Amino acid sequence: MTFLDNCWDYNGGRSEEWMGRALEGGYRDRAFLMTKIDGRTRAAAAAQIDQSLKRLRTDRIDLMQIHEIIRAEDPSRCFADDGCMRALEDARKAGKLRFLGFTGHKDPDIHLGMLSEAKAHGVTFDAVQMPLNVMDAHYKSFEKKVLPVLVAEKIGVLGMKPLASGRILKSGTATAIECLRYAMNLPTSVVITGCEDVARLEQAIEAAAGFEPMPRQAVDRLLARTKDAAKDGAYEAFKNTTEFDGTVRNPKWLESAAI
Repeated sequence: MTFLDNCWDYNGGRSEEWMGRALEGGYRDRAFLMTKIDGRTRAAAAAQIDQSLKRLRTDRIDLMQIHEIIRAEDPSRCFADDGCMRALEDARKAGKLRFLGFTGHKDPDIHLGMLSEAKAHGVTFDAVQMPLNVMDAHYKSFEKKVLPVLVAEKIGVLGMKPLASGRILKSGTATAIECLRYAMNLPTSVVITGCEDVARLEQAIEAAAGFEPMPRQAVDRLLARTKDAAKDGAYEAFKNTTEFDGTVRNPKWLESAAI
């Protein structure tokens, strides 16, 4: 396991502290370290970057992403004269960051807006993170709208929410292994899945160890099974509610480095 996903705000910053301790003892050079910041202003983003470096006990982060691009105004705000992109570019020039990206889970059109804004400013992101799962294919689909753009432009694809926090399983239309392997079958650079306990870790290992590219017929059967359950986004609450929107519940994260 070499790709590590984290965020400045997870568990009040403790997730980065825990990972920082784990990275000591020579493991840092074996890991591809990714974390995220919420700050939309240049000052807030710069402070959050430095906090993440300190917590992670490292002098560089392999991939830094702007977290939760979930509002229509986020792209223009990030690229404003005093926006967070200035801080990210400063940090990359200083050697603190290697690659830049953004994440979001709300609407594929917002992702496309962020990519368009970046292009208008002469910026090409190195990676983009978004939901990719058996139900996303039917509703507000990142797979259909954003994935082809990323592949065409050779931007790294980080697939997240392959199980939609386990909610897809409650629909009874697909197993956990089917969900994970569907996401892995897409043209992604990595599929991010939670490993909050040993059982979930073993589940992920099983999905990866036995993975083979899925025949088109198998994909079609799985999508047919999930179509009706997926049609209104009921099992992808992150698209239709604010339940998963940390920066909505904590708007101060967009403006400051205080958690």
